[in-house]
Amino acid sequence: MHESAARRATRAALSVASAAGLTVHDATTLHNSNKLTLRLQPCDVLARVAPAADQSAQLEVDIARRLSEAGSPVAALITPEVLVRDDFVITLWTYYEQASAPAIPPAGYAGALDRLHAGMRQVDLPTPHFTDRVAAARTLVADPTRTPRLPDADRAFLAATLDRLSRAVSGRPEQLLHGEPHPGNVLATPAGPVFIDFETCCRGPIEFDLAHAPGEVARHYPGVDHDLLRTCRSLMLALITTWRWDRNDQFPDGHRLGVAWLDDLRRTV
Repeated sequence: MHESAARRATRAALSVASAAGLTVHDATTLHNSNKLTLRLQPCDVLARVAPAADQSAQLEVDIARRLSEAGSPVAALITPEVLVRDDFVITLWTYYEQASAPAIPPAGYAGALDRLHAGMRQVDLPTPHFTDRVAAARTLVADPTRTPRLPDADRAFLAATLDRLSRAVSGRPEQLLHGEPHPGNVLATPAGPVFIDFETCCRGPIEFDLAHAPGEVARHYPGVDHDLLRTCRSLMLALITTWRWDRNDQFPDGHRLGVAWLDDLRRTV
Protein backbone atom coordinates (compact mmCIF):
# COMPACT_ATOMS: atom_id res chain seq x y z
CA MET A 1 0.00 0.00 0.00
CA HIS A 2 1.10 3.55 -0.58
CA GLU A 3 2.03 5.52 2.51
CA SER A 4 -1.26 7.41 2.85
CA ALA A 5 -3.35 4.25 2.38
CA ALA A 6 -1.16 2.39 4.89
CA ARG A 7 -1.75 5.10 7.49
CA ARG A 8 -5.51 4.89 7.00
CA ALA A 9 -5.36 1.08 7.07
CA THR A 10 -3.45 1.18 10.36
CA ARG A 11 -6.02 3.52 11.92
CA ALA A 12 -8.79 1.18 10.74
CA ALA A 13 -7.07 -1.84 12.31
CA LEU A 14 -6.57 -0.06 15.62
CA SER A 15 -10.21 0.99 15.61
CA VAL A 16 -11.72 -2.45 14.94
CA ALA A 17 -9.37 -4.15 17.39
CA SER A 18 -10.39 -1.73 20.12
CA ALA A 19 -14.07 -2.25 19.26
CA ALA A 20 -13.51 -6.01 19.55
CA GLY A 21 -12.42 -5.52 23.16
CA LEU A 22 -8.67 -5.75 22.64
CA THR A 23 -6.23 -3.47 24.44
CA VAL A 24 -4.34 -1.79 21.63
CA HIS A 25 -2.30 1.42 21.61
CA ASP A 26 0.21 0.90 18.83
CA ALA A 27 0.85 -1.02 15.62
CA THR A 28 4.09 -2.19 14.01
CA THR A 29 4.15 -2.88 10.28
CA LEU A 30 5.42 -6.40 9.57
CA HIS A 31 4.70 -6.51 5.84
CA ASN A 32 3.31 -4.08 3.28
CA SER A 33 2.26 -5.19 -0.20
CA ASN A 34 -1.27 -5.36 -1.58
CA LYS A 35 -2.25 -6.02 2.05
CA LEU A 36 -0.88 -4.55 5.25
CA THR A 37 0.18 -6.90 8.05
CA LEU A 38 0.44 -5.32 11.50
CA ARG A 39 1.42 -6.42 14.99
CA LEU A 40 -0.97 -4.76 17.41
CA GLN A 41 0.28 -4.08 20.93
CA PRO A 42 0.08 -4.56 23.86
CA CYS A 43 -2.59 -7.18 23.03
CA ASP A 44 -0.03 -8.84 20.71
CA VAL A 45 -2.48 -9.63 17.90
CA LEU A 46 -1.72 -9.80 14.18
CA ALA A 47 -3.98 -7.79 11.88
CA ARG A 48 -4.26 -8.25 8.13
CA VAL A 49 -5.75 -5.24 6.37
CA ALA A 50 -6.86 -5.16 2.73
CA PRO A 51 -8.87 -2.77 0.55
CA ALA A 52 -12.59 -3.49 0.78
CA ALA A 53 -12.59 -4.42 -2.90
CA ASP A 54 -10.43 -7.44 -2.05
CA GLN A 55 -12.73 -10.45 -2.01
CA SER A 56 -10.33 -13.03 -0.55
CA ALA A 57 -10.60 -12.15 3.15
CA GLN A 58 -13.87 -14.01 3.75
CA LEU A 59 -12.62 -17.13 1.99
CA GLU A 60 -9.39 -16.99 4.01
CA VAL A 61 -11.30 -16.77 7.30
CA ASP A 62 -13.75 -19.52 6.33
CA ILE A 63 -10.96 -21.91 5.35
CA ALA A 64 -8.80 -21.12 8.40
CA ARG A 65 -11.75 -21.64 10.75
CA ARG A 66 -12.63 -25.02 9.24
CA LEU A 67 -9.03 -26.16 9.21
CA SER A 68 -8.65 -25.21 12.86
CA GLU A 69 -11.76 -27.26 13.68
CA ALA A 70 -10.19 -30.20 11.84
CA GLY A 71 -7.03 -29.93 13.96
CA SER A 72 -4.80 -28.77 11.11
CA PRO A 73 -1.56 -26.86 11.83
CA VAL A 74 -2.87 -23.36 11.08
CA ALA A 75 -2.68 -19.92 12.66
CA ALA A 76 -5.60 -19.28 15.01
CA LEU A 77 -8.17 -16.56 14.43
CA ILE A 78 -8.87 -14.03 17.19
CA THR A 79 -12.29 -13.17 15.75
CA PRO A 80 -14.21 -15.58 13.50
CA GLU A 81 -15.38 -12.95 11.04
CA VAL A 82 -14.10 -10.33 8.63
CA LEU A 83 -14.29 -6.85 10.16
CA VAL A 84 -15.00 -3.77 8.06
CA ARG A 85 -13.88 -0.22 8.77
CA ASP A 86 -13.98 2.65 6.30
CA ASP A 87 -12.87 1.16 2.97
CA PHE A 88 -10.84 -1.71 4.47
CA VAL A 89 -11.49 -5.31 5.49
CA ILE A 90 -9.57 -6.52 8.54
CA THR A 91 -8.93 -9.97 9.96
CA LEU A 92 -7.40 -10.56 13.41
CA TRP A 93 -5.11 -13.51 14.16
CA THR A 94 -2.96 -14.90 16.94
CA TYR A 95 0.54 -13.45 16.82
CA TYR A 96 3.19 -16.17 17.06
CA GLU A 97 6.59 -15.37 18.46
CA GLN A 98 9.08 -17.17 16.27
CA ALA A 99 10.95 -20.06 17.85
CA SER A 100 14.67 -19.44 18.27
CA ALA A 101 15.54 -22.83 16.74
CA PRO A 102 16.91 -23.08 13.17
CA ALA A 103 14.64 -23.35 10.12
CA ILE A 104 11.99 -26.06 10.15
CA PRO A 105 13.63 -29.40 9.23
CA PRO A 106 12.42 -30.87 5.91
CA ALA A 107 10.77 -33.86 7.60
CA GLY A 108 8.87 -31.60 10.00
CA TYR A 109 7.88 -29.28 7.16
CA ALA A 110 6.61 -32.23 5.08
CA GLY A 111 4.72 -33.70 8.03
CA ALA A 112 2.99 -30.39 8.75
CA LEU A 113 2.08 -29.95 5.07
CA ASP A 114 0.74 -33.50 4.91
CA ARG A 115 -1.48 -32.80 7.95
CA LEU A 116 -2.61 -29.53 6.39
CA HIS A 117 -3.58 -31.33 3.18
CA ALA A 118 -5.44 -33.97 5.18
CA GLY A 119 -7.48 -31.23 6.83
CA MET A 120 -8.07 -29.53 3.51
CA ARG A 121 -9.63 -32.68 2.12
CA GLN A 122 -12.38 -32.15 4.72
CA VAL A 123 -13.10 -28.57 3.62
CA ASP A 124 -15.91 -28.21 1.09
CA LEU A 125 -15.95 -24.59 -0.06
CA PRO A 126 -16.02 -23.03 -3.54
CA THR A 127 -12.38 -22.14 -4.25
CA PRO A 128 -10.37 -21.04 -7.28
CA HIS A 129 -8.49 -23.55 -9.44
CA PHE A 130 -4.75 -23.27 -10.03
CA THR A 131 -5.53 -22.61 -13.69
CA ASP A 132 -7.26 -19.37 -12.63
CA ARG A 133 -3.87 -18.17 -11.43
CA VAL A 134 -2.33 -19.18 -14.75
CA ALA A 135 -5.09 -17.36 -16.63
CA ALA A 136 -4.42 -14.19 -14.64
CA ALA A 137 -0.71 -14.42 -15.48
CA ARG A 138 -1.54 -15.10 -19.12
CA THR A 139 -3.73 -11.98 -19.23
CA LEU A 140 -0.90 -9.93 -17.74
CA VAL A 141 1.59 -11.19 -20.31
CA ALA A 142 -0.83 -10.46 -23.16
CA ASP A 143 -1.30 -6.81 -22.15
CA PRO A 144 1.71 -4.59 -22.98
CA THR A 145 0.12 -1.68 -21.11
CA ARG A 146 0.39 -3.70 -17.89
CA THR A 147 3.81 -5.20 -18.67
CA PRO A 148 5.46 -2.39 -20.69
CA ARG A 149 9.07 -3.41 -19.94
CA LEU A 150 8.68 -7.02 -21.09
CA PRO A 151 10.44 -7.50 -24.46
CA ASP A 152 8.33 -9.00 -27.25
CA ALA A 153 10.42 -12.17 -27.52
CA ASP A 154 10.18 -12.77 -23.78
CA ARG A 155 6.46 -12.02 -23.88
CA ALA A 156 5.93 -14.74 -26.48
CA PHE A 157 8.13 -17.17 -24.55
CA LEU A 158 6.30 -16.59 -21.26
CA ALA A 159 2.89 -16.96 -22.89
CA ALA A 160 3.81 -20.23 -24.58
CA THR A 161 5.48 -21.58 -21.42
CA LEU A 162 2.48 -20.79 -19.22
CA ASP A 163 0.14 -22.49 -21.68
CA ARG A 164 2.27 -25.59 -22.12
CA LEU A 165 3.00 -26.13 -18.43
CA SER A 166 -0.59 -25.53 -17.39
CA ARG A 167 -1.77 -28.21 -19.82
CA ALA A 168 0.87 -30.61 -18.50
CA VAL A 169 -0.30 -30.17 -14.89
CA SER A 170 -4.04 -30.28 -15.62
CA GLY A 171 -6.05 -33.49 -15.40
CA ARG A 172 -4.17 -34.92 -12.38
CA PRO A 173 -5.77 -35.91 -9.04
CA GLU A 174 -6.71 -32.69 -7.24
CA GLN A 175 -7.71 -31.36 -3.85
CA LEU A 176 -7.84 -28.08 -1.95
CA LEU A 177 -4.33 -26.62 -1.59
CA HIS A 178 -2.71 -23.83 0.39
CA GLY A 179 -1.51 -22.34 -2.90
CA GLU A 180 1.78 -20.87 -1.66
CA PRO A 181 3.18 -22.89 1.29
CA HIS A 182 6.66 -21.41 0.93
CA PRO A 183 8.82 -20.84 4.04
CA GLY A 184 7.44 -17.32 4.46
CA ASN A 185 4.01 -18.81 5.07
CA VAL A 186 5.13 -21.41 7.63
CA LEU A 187 5.90 -20.27 11.17
CA ALA A 188 8.25 -22.20 13.42
CA THR A 189 6.42 -21.89 16.74
CA PRO A 190 7.25 -23.61 20.04
CA ALA A 191 4.23 -25.87 19.40
CA GLY A 192 5.49 -26.82 15.93
CA PRO A 193 5.04 -25.46 12.39
CA VAL A 194 1.81 -23.59 11.59
CA PHE A 195 0.67 -22.28 8.22
CA ILE A 196 -0.59 -18.75 7.59
CA ASP A 197 -2.06 -16.74 4.68
CA PHE A 198 -4.90 -18.76 3.15
CA GLU A 199 -5.89 -16.14 0.59
CA THR A 200 -4.03 -18.13 -2.08
CA CYS A 201 -5.96 -21.38 -1.58
CA CYS A 202 -6.85 -23.15 -4.81
CA ARG A 203 -7.57 -26.60 -6.17
CA GLY A 204 -4.86 -28.63 -7.88
CA PRO A 205 -2.46 -31.55 -7.42
CA ILE A 206 -0.50 -31.66 -4.17
CA GLU A 207 2.68 -31.29 -6.25
CA PHE A 208 1.63 -27.70 -7.00
CA ASP A 209 1.91 -26.94 -3.27
CA LEU A 210 5.16 -28.89 -2.90
CA ALA A 211 6.67 -26.82 -5.72
CA HIS A 212 6.62 -23.82 -3.36
CA ALA A 213 8.39 -25.65 -0.52
CA PRO A 214 12.18 -26.18 -0.20
CA GLY A 215 13.40 -29.02 -2.40
CA GLU A 216 14.19 -31.46 0.40
CA VAL A 217 10.62 -31.34 1.72
CA ALA A 218 9.25 -33.48 -1.12
CA ARG A 219 11.63 -36.31 -0.16
CA HIS A 220 9.69 -36.71 3.09
CA TYR A 221 6.17 -36.24 1.69
CA PRO A 222 4.29 -39.49 0.88
CA GLY A 223 3.21 -40.44 -2.63
CA VAL A 224 4.84 -37.64 -4.63
CA ASP A 225 4.88 -37.80 -8.43
CA HIS A 226 8.36 -36.37 -8.94
CA ASP A 227 7.98 -35.83 -12.69
CA LEU A 228 4.83 -33.81 -12.04
CA LEU A 229 6.61 -31.97 -9.24
CA ARG A 230 9.35 -30.85 -11.65
CA THR A 231 6.69 -29.54 -14.04
CA CYS A 232 4.92 -27.73 -11.19
CA ARG A 233 8.19 -26.10 -10.12
CA SER A 234 8.66 -24.79 -13.64
CA LEU A 235 5.08 -23.52 -13.69
CA MET A 236 5.57 -21.81 -10.34
CA LEU A 237 8.73 -20.15 -11.68
CA ALA A 238 6.83 -18.97 -14.78
CA LEU A 239 4.10 -17.47 -12.57
CA ILE A 240 6.37 -15.57 -10.20
CA THR A 241 8.44 -14.37 -13.14
CA THR A 242 5.30 -12.96 -14.74
CA TRP A 243 4.32 -11.03 -11.60
CA ARG A 244 7.70 -9.30 -11.56
CA TRP A 245 6.97 -7.67 -14.94
CA ASP A 246 3.71 -6.10 -13.76
CA ARG A 247 4.13 -2.32 -13.85
CA ASN A 248 2.41 -2.16 -10.42
CA ASP A 249 4.59 -4.83 -8.82
CA GLN A 250 6.07 -3.62 -5.54
CA PHE A 251 8.33 -6.60 -4.86
CA PRO A 252 11.78 -5.36 -3.73
CA ASP A 253 14.22 -5.39 -6.67
CA GLY A 254 11.44 -6.92 -8.75
CA HIS A 255 12.65 -5.98 -12.21
CA ARG A 256 16.10 -7.45 -11.68
CA LEU A 257 14.50 -10.65 -10.44
CA GLY A 258 12.17 -10.73 -13.43
CA VAL A 259 15.15 -10.65 -15.78
CA ALA A 260 17.09 -13.26 -13.79
CA TRP A 261 14.11 -15.60 -13.43
CA LEU A 262 13.41 -15.43 -17.15
CA ASP A 263 16.93 -16.72 -17.74
CA ASP A 264 16.37 -19.46 -15.14
CA LEU A 265 13.09 -20.41 -16.79
CA ARG A 266 14.69 -20.74 -20.21
CA ARG A 267 17.27 -23.11 -18.74
CA THR A 268 14.63 -25.07 -16.84
CA VAL A 269 12.12 -25.67 -19.63
